[in-house]
Amino acid sequence: MAEPKTNELMEKIVSLCKRRGFVFQSSEIYGGIQGFWDYGPLGSELKRNVKELWWNAMMRAREDVVGLDATIIMHPQIWRASGHVDTFSDPMCDCLLTKRRFRADQIEPQSGIAYHYSGASDPSTGKQVAEPYSVLLPPGKPPESARRTATQFYAGRGLAQVELQGERTEKVEGSTRYNPENGSLLTEARPFNLMLKTYVGPVADEDNVAYLRPETAQAIFAQFKNVLETSRQSVPFGIGQIGKAFRNEVTPRNFTFRSREFEQMELEFFIRPDEAVEVLAGGVAQAAAGGWKGSPASDWGWEVWHKYWVEQRVQFYEDIGLPRTSLEEYWQKPEELAHYARATVDILFKFPFGTQELEGIAARGDFDLSQHQKHSGKSMEVFEEELKNAWGRLEEAKRQDLLRRTTEARLQALRKKGVAEAEAGPQAAAEAKAFVDKLARGVYIPHVIEPSAGADRLILALICHAFHEEEVTDDKGKKETRVVMRFHPRVAPIKVGVFPLLKNKPELVRKAGEVRDLLRPHMSVFYDDAGAIGRRYRRQDEAGTPFGVTIDFDTLGETPDLKETVTLRHRDSMKQERVPITELVARLTAAIRGA
Repeated sequence: MAEPKTNELMEKIVSLCKRRGFVFQSSEIYGGIQGFWDYGPLGSELKRNVKELWWNAMMRAREDVVGLDATIIMHPQIWRASGHVDTFSDPMCDCLLTKRRFRADQIEPQSGIAYHYSGASDPSTGKQVAEPYSVLLPPGKPPESARRTATQFYAGRGLAQVELQGERTEKVEGSTRYNPENGSLLTEARPFNLMLKTYVGPVADEDNVAYLRPETAQAIFAQFKNVLETSRQSVPFGIGQIGKAFRNEVTPRNFTFRSREFEQMELEFFIRPDEAVEVLAGGVAQAAAGGWKGSPASDWGWEVWHKYWVEQRVQFYEDIGLPRTSLEEYWQKPEELAHYARATVDILFKFPFGTQELEGIAARGDFDLSQHQKHSGKSMEVFEEELKNAWGRLEEAKRQDLLRRTTEARLQALRKKGVAEAEAGPQAAAEAKAFVDKLARGVYIPHVIEPSAGADRLILALICHAFHEEEVTDDKGKKETRVVMRFHPRVAPIKVGVFPLLKNKPELVRKAGEVRDLLRPHMSVFYDDAGAIGRRYRRQDEAGTPFGVTIDFDTLGETPDLKETVTLRHRDSMKQERVPITELVARLTAAIRGA
């Protein structure tokens, strides 16, 4: 069957999500609220499964990662230290005609003829409006269209009868200064802070301002020392968290992909700086050697750790049903990196609306912990006796070489920030000496590798990847379109459907209830006795249920050899087999875990 077009495919997916109870628009009975979504019965199970699998993979299956569950509202100084108060913004502009708001960096470049006006007047009253305005028309569109738009603009400025003034035209190429929907001029771009503000306490004034967290990571940094001291961990180790975050997006779009309330699954993995690794291990492993494909080693520096976590995250997506062919790795160019980042890889998924980011894995250096140490006045440093002893055994020549290379690295970083050369040299030397002096005492601030994933984006990716339409033939030879959600059994909201062949036969219903109760402690089960068995299968196909169990008359002993067996149906192949009831739990559990 031909694949549906991209926009049609997304429309079908959104419709299915509503119809089958995966996702609902928030506050729908009041007209909804843009950028907010609720997960229905199937969606909430799907999301819970995904979060549980992430937690198991990142925390429970590893000895070097522990968990955290922090508050949504934290001390506002945290967001000043992290830079969110001053820099967490998007460039925003407004349509001068409709007041609709756009993100300036997401406006597609346009070309055409711009009609400029110096102002307008009302001949009936003599009133003048001297505000300049312009309209962009695509090639071939008549000038009257621009004049009508300009007339609407000046009418909105209080002119009852509009007489346009100073019309002139200009050829425009690749401009982002105009509304792509109506050609109206946009305001100049200005920063729009994405944090949602609230107040803590009975008085809503600036002394009580707080913010809904825009990310979960900062709580991990703020609690770093507490976790380190209570968890009996040592560097390298990680802290993971799943939680809500909030961003006042200018233009929420693409269904649940870009929302104002969303859930993150983040890990902050703390590692030694490369200089400490070199002192301890005698050298730093090179990423080009491919060591990151194996088990972590004591000589791993940030590059190897970074590649290791990229591979770990891609493997996780494979394990829950997103093959590598559906993903792309985008390594950010040097000019795209945040000022503190050494490297960032975006894991992208091929959505129907375009290839977009699922997760970012960033090597963030010591920026975050250093900022919180600076702003809070509390130490974020760690001490290692082993490092102190290793420095004591280091030859003087190697100490001086390490100081020289550290100084050069600091100098390059300062130059990148735009620090004047006359200041950069002395500052780099002072910072390098202070850093190396602390290393000699066994002290350093850990660096961080951060895999940060969006739970809601992952849910949408799984839904999009699972959605299939295929033409099948029913028992009567009639062709029909089967909609099937091919979720991996591990993430499927419902693992098995249980069906009595007929609901008006008490003995079948009773036996089906026994099978349901047998399976329910081990997996999510849906019991359905309404309608023809084929329709029940189709309903579960749409829900993504990988297995169906039918209790029929053979189960009751009509065919003696088949007594106490059931029909096990496989969603994707639609094949059926007879399985003893006593083997059901083991068979299904193995299929779900090992698929």
